[in-house]
Parts: sequence; C-alpha cells; structure tokens
Amino acid sequence: MAQSISSTPRSSTSTLHEVPRPVLSPELEEEIARDELRTEKYGGDDPLEPPLSEPVEGDDPNLVGWDGPDDPANPQNWSTSYKWVVTVICSIMTICVTFASSAPTSATLLIARQFDVTTEVANLVTTCFLLGYVFGPFFWGPGSELLGRRPVFTGPLIAFTLLHLGQALAQNLQTLLVTRFLAGFFAVAPMTTCGGVIADIWDAVGRGKSTSMFSASVFVGPVMGPIVAGFVSESYLGWRWVFWLMMIFAGACCVVGIIFLPETYAPVLLAQKAKRLRKEDPVKNKDVYAEQERQDWSIKGVLHRTLFRPFHMLVQEPILVLVTVYLAVVYGVLYSLFEALPVIFITRRGFTIPQNGLIFIGVGIGAILGSLVNLYFTRHYPALIVKWRGFPPPEQRLFGAMAAGPCLVVGAFWLGWSGEYAAVPWYVPALSTILIGLSVNLVFMSFLSYLVDTYLMYSASAFAANTFVRSGVAAAFPLFTVQMFTALGVNWAGTLIGFVALALAPSPFLFYKYGPAIRSRSKFAPCIDLKIAEELKAAEEKGQV
Repeated sequence: MAQSISSTPRSSTSTLHEVPRPVLSPELEEEIARDELRTEKYGGDDPLEPPLSEPVEGDDPNLVGWDGPDDPANPQNWSTSYKWVVTVICSIMTICVTFASSAPTSATLLIARQFDVTTEVANLVTTCFLLGYVFGPFFWGPGSELLGRRPVFTGPLIAFTLLHLGQALAQNLQTLLVTRFLAGFFAVAPMTTCGGVIADIWDAVGRGKSTSMFSASVFVGPVMGPIVAGFVSESYLGWRWVFWLMMIFAGACCVVGIIFLPETYAPVLLAQKAKRLRKEDPVKNKDVYAEQERQDWSIKGVLHRTLFRPFHMLVQEPILVLVTVYLAVVYGVLYSLFEALPVIFITRRGFTIPQNGLIFIGVGIGAILGSLVNLYFTRHYPALIVKWRGFPPPEQRLFGAMAAGPCLVVGAFWLGWSGEYAAVPWYVPALSTILIGLSVNLVFMSFLSYLVDTYLMYSASAFAANTFVRSGVAAAFPLFTVQMFTALGVNWAGTLIGFVALALAPSPFLFYKYGPAIRSRSKFAPCIDLKIAEELKAAEEKGQV
C-alpha cells in the first residue's frame, strides 16, 4: 500500500539542522509544514485555490507519495552534483532560445534590403518573436503540469528547431515573420519551464545560486546574438546563415535535452509511480492513485489556473502590478539596446555591423557581474532559512534591486550623453553598457526572487502575468527605438529612459518598508514570516523567549 507523502520540511540543508529554531504554536507548525509540502510538491503551480486548509497528512492510505523523506526518486533528494548538471542543461537551453530572439537584429539592414522594405518593417523580425513569448506561457505552463517538465522541454524545442527552416529559406517577409512568431511561441517553453525545474530540485538555500545562473543565461543569450550574428551576416555566408546557425545550436540542445534531461515535476513522477504500482499488482493496488490523477483537467479548470488566476492576481495584487511595471520597462530597455546601439556606433561613429555587435560584450560582462553581486547580497540566506523556518521575509531579496535601480539611471544618462557626440571616444559609451547589463540582471533576479518568496505555491501564476506584460512591452520597444533615438537625439532619448528609471528606482526601497503591510492583505501570499514574527513578538511580551 502506498505511503503518504512526507511532510518533513526541506527548507534547510543538513548542515543547518543543528541550529536552534523558534518554537511555534501547533497550528502555525501545521501551516508551515503544509505550505512547505505543497511548495515542494507543486513548485509554483498549486492547483488548489487559497486559502489552503487541508491537513498535511491525508487519511487516504491509497494516495501515493514518496517512500519516506529520503526517497531517492524525489528530485529534492538528488545529489548536488546531479542537480547542477540539470541546472546547467536548463541554462544552456535558455541561452539557445534567447540567442534566437536577438541574433537577427544584426541582419536587419540586410533583410530589409533583401525584401525591399524599410528597417522599421524589418524590425518586426524581433517583435514577432517576442510576441510568441507573450502567448506561449499560457500553453506551456499547464502543459508542464499535465505532461511534466521533460516533454514540454523537448517537444517544443524540436518544433522550434524545425521552424528555422522556414526562416532560413523564406522567399518573402511574410513567411519570415510567421515562422518567427511560431518560433518564439515554442522557444518560450524551455525558458518558462526552467524556473519550474529549479523549484523542483533545489531547496530555498540552493535556489539562490541556481537562480543566479539561470538569470544570467536569460541575458547572456540575447547578448551573444548580435555578437555572433554580426560576423556571420557580413561574411560571405550571408544573413540566411544566421538562421542556419541558430538551427544548429537548437538541434544540439534538442539532442542534449532528449538524452540527459530527466523528469523533475513531483506530481507527474508520483502519477507514474501510481501507474507502475497498479500494473505490478492490479488486485492489491487497484485503488492506488496519485493526487495529479484526480485534479480538474477540464478545459474550464485549466483555463482557470492558466488565464483567470494570473490576470486575477494582476488586478488584485499591488505588489505584482508594480513589479511587473518595473520589469517590463527594464526588459524593454534591454531589447531597445539592439536598435539603439547601431544608431550610436554605426550611424554616428561609422562602425561595421560586426564591430557594433562586439559592443554587446559589455552588456554580457555586466550581466555576469550582476549574478556575482546577487550572490553577495544573498549570502546570509542560509541563516535566514533556519531562523524563519524556511520562509524568510521576501523583502530580504530586494537588496540587489536597491543597488541596481540607481545604477540603471546612471547607465542610461551615461550612454545617452556620451553616445550623442562622435568626438567622445567609442569606449566611453561602450563602458556604460556594463553598468546597464549589471543593473538589468540585478533588477530581474531580485524582483523575480521576491515574487517567488511572496507567492510561493502561486508564483507560477504571478510569473505568467509578468511574462505576458513584460514580453509585450519588449516586443513594442524595437518598433520605435530607432525613431526615438533619431528624432530626440541619443542624449535626450537616453535622458528619457533615465528619468523613467529614476521614477522606478525607489520601488525596492518602498517594497522593503511597506511590503509586509501590503502582503498581509493579499489573498495569494501565505505570509508565513509575518505569522512567525507575530507569535515571536507575543511570546517575547509574555517573557517566554
């Protein structure tokens, strides 16, 4: 007979188990165990609506669970080295699909010339791909819940690879744009699922480093695109080989994913276990089942979780709204660089396309530095995990964004006013891209981690809403960036971006101060840290601690 899933907390590593933890009421202990269990089990894709009130241990002996807290089949119990192998594979796949988002920007002028269209129309090659990012998550999110992480990685990645044929062989712009949209639609599947994989295999302590690697890969890919594609498009190979190169990269990732990427989603693994038990002993285990097998997979139920819940949260959750606005602007700034830097370095300084692509090395260096800085700001997390029973205050994730906000303002003004004048040496505006890359990456890591820690088992819905808005804004930026930098001048266009960044820079400081009060009124935020703090304060007032 199947055992019920263990409720043993997994938020602290074995090296921290001897650290004293606060004594809490039985009711709060049960809530902590339940939320920890469901977060471990579903990541951010919990099918139940808040508030969660069912007991931690079910009374049904036929419900399949892990064989104790140390079951090796549980992805949380895999070795650290194997977890890093999986994380690296996910990061490489993310680099692959984000590389494809920006690589054609270096061939925009050549594509415009080939199909006899304006550069503004040719910029739709980037916009259409990012529009695919907008709609994809609403399909791949529930797909990973129903089928598992692995099929949603490999299936769409194969489709993404094959769609490069339509792009490389396109005889008209319409074919190129349609295949780019479809490619973006499928490409976002691995990127969307990577966050779920990290939540599946890492506890709260290990998640910091793995998230830093994943976040860096989100920015390294777009940065690599113009660098590599700039040299390819200007060579004897021509612009079509940019897409052939993307296809080769994607095909290699397909092979790696099919061979080495395991299934990590606990509900799917338990459903497979239930099927195996029923097959091994149809009589004894005929009533055995997994929780996933009894979820609502009707069209109405799936649409509720994938469409209604994200937009419901976007309307009702002030934290999600403000974070989404900030990240949308920052993401738009990143993709505006692909159109703004050619104005600065090709138009005003006479750089070639390959030379302009090399400027993006600065953004990549900044993104890597941002990940390292994030590790510094989160070095205290292991101690917080123990102190707060696995649920530290989400505001502890905001230190990186506090530093990044002002840096982004400085970077925007630096790029604008040094990039305007051709007499200023090229390396002066080029160096500003390091600061911009660092700022963009740090803002992303801090605020996405903040959303995870705030909404926990509902963070996938928060991410879906955020991705929808963020990708839509990023898709729009390439359509007006060149006109803005040409009409206003590089200096005033940079100033405009700088002032917008300045208006948003106080956000992490305000969240740090007022975030707990806002979260306490949220329907979707569990707020375990606030409940722990309340009990500790009451105990201190009674002289019990």
